[in-house]
Amino acid sequence: MDRTLRLGARATAAALIASGALVALPQTAQAATVTISAIQGSTRVSPYSGSSVTTTGIVTAIRSTGSSRGFWIQSASGDGNAATSDAVFVYKGSTTPSTTVGNSVTVTGKVSEYYPDTDGGSQSLTEITGATWTTNSTGNTLPSATTISDSTVPATYTRTNSGGSINSYTLAPTTYALDYYESLEGMRVSVGSSPVVGRTDEYSELWVNVKPSQVTSARGGSLYSSYSSQNSGRVQISTLLSSTFPTANVGDTLSGATGVMDYIAYGGYTLQATTLGTLTSGGIAKETTTAQSTSQLSVATYNVENLDPTDAASKFTALASGIVTNLKSPDIVALEEVQDNNGATDDGTVDASTTLSTLIAAIKTAGGPTYSYTQISPTNDADGGETGGNIRQVFLYNTARVGLTSRTGGTATTANSVVNSSGTAQLKYSPGRIDPTNSAWDASRKPLAAEFTFNGSTYFLIANHFVSKGGDYSLHSQYQAPTRSSETQRTAQAAAVNSFVDSILAVQSSAKVIVLGDLNDYQFSTTATTLEGGVLTDLVDTLPASQQYTYVYDGNSQILDHTLVSSAITSYDYDIVHINSEFSDQTSDHDPQVVRITP
Repeated sequence: MDRTLRLGARATAAALIASGALVALPQTAQAATVTISAIQGSTRVSPYSGSSVTTTGIVTAIRSTGSSRGFWIQSASGDGNAATSDAVFVYKGSTTPSTTVGNSVTVTGKVSEYYPDTDGGSQSLTEITGATWTTNSTGNTLPSATTISDSTVPATYTRTNSGGSINSYTLAPTTYALDYYESLEGMRVSVGSSPVVGRTDEYSELWVNVKPSQVTSARGGSLYSSYSSQNSGRVQISTLLSSTFPTANVGDTLSGATGVMDYIAYGGYTLQATTLGTLTSGGIAKETTTAQSTSQLSVATYNVENLDPTDAASKFTALASGIVTNLKSPDIVALEEVQDNNGATDDGTVDASTTLSTLIAAIKTAGGPTYSYTQISPTNDADGGETGGNIRQVFLYNTARVGLTSRTGGTATTANSVVNSSGTAQLKYSPGRIDPTNSAWDASRKPLAAEFTFNGSTYFLIANHFVSKGGDYSLHSQYQAPTRSSETQRTAQAAAVNSFVDSILAVQSSAKVIVLGDLNDYQFSTTATTLEGGVLTDLVDTLPASQQYTYVYDGNSQILDHTLVSSAITSYDYDIVHINSEFSDQTSDHDPQVVRITP
């Protein structure tokens, strides 16, 4: 779901209440006077949820923008129980609260649990709503910030409950990292000198990891290498300040960020900074691969992130530079997320010739070859992605180096097949789509298969963009272990592609097959092992572990993009070229990759 839609949930609820579609429960006549720690309780859900309370604390931070305005109050001393937070958020909707940091206030209101992302199974944020308050004193010293560090964050990320909610469990902050962060909800916290493991994004957010042992990538990130490698020391940093947010890349170091511990839909536990500290550059540079030799076939895959002519010219220029300079003008480039000629305008347009001619011209201007392309336009709005965008896979190819064996007749809904020509495998359509009416491809991109020739050899290329992880619960979900519902469809997609590869190899066991693209899944996933199916080698597995990532999400460096080859391809150089995922100025959210094959 779109981030803006999720952030608008509060405003939507308020509008429904105003219209009478929802009923706001009245507060009880008598508000109990309790401590903040008692409100928070020792589990994730307040024992006072739904009840009116009166409590006292010091205002530590104010959020004065957006639809979730309010302020945090924290007890001056706390109750000494590590499992109970000493702070709480006072929610005022779109109204800026009239108070000041350092005020001691007595607040009366109703305790509620706000779930910022019910679709994603988020945990809740304990709040006081409908609040009124009186000021007892001003200029008070703020409670000391708790330092989040290697020694305080447990190595174990979370307890599990067979996929069920962990809300009812008593917090164990010295045992589980998610419990530790929950025990600090609303409190003043700080991080010391910590490596940046997730770049500054367009929402002024970045990620650090306070546990040095979890900084495992070759360039300073935290690798997500198994479902149990959640990297417990990751903390998202955002800001309550109006000053410029630091522009950080993976490998930089942030020192001294201090603020309050919030919980938001995207990223979960987040330090909302009132002091941003100091950013020190780690100096990583965008990588450049080795150029293919005359005798090598160079094949790349690149997710170009919803490319269409409505994008700024600078995006086409940057993509072209990446292909020419960083990838060294591969002979064939499988592109994912190429949109039609008017992008997300939903008017029935499916043709992408303008999108592709604009990119090809930019590549030529950057010093690259004049690529040709082959593709099949999808049925309107049938392949997922942005409504109206009609994303699809496309092969760019350099006719001075390779040839496309063209066999016409493939359409959006026509299934490709393998022809036995005297013991030699051929595609019926080149290009053609694999089993496009199979339910595995519902609302998803259909694989594109084509035959190419290089130095007298035939290569079967299959470009893929499997269904996204939309609908899966997040790592920080209240449901543990999180459900990965989308994996079922990707596994079915992998099985369909593997079956098609099997049909090629059944005719010609020596066939040279390359399966590549954005699989939206990890190298250790059921999706990947199903696609390999005993006949393909995932080249990601041939790299050192520290290089195995193409994407950074929530501070985890992970593999989503893959290149797999059949056993007939034995001599190759393979490289993931890190030019996007770690950088604040990324052109796409994915890193491209390239394989240079020696026939």
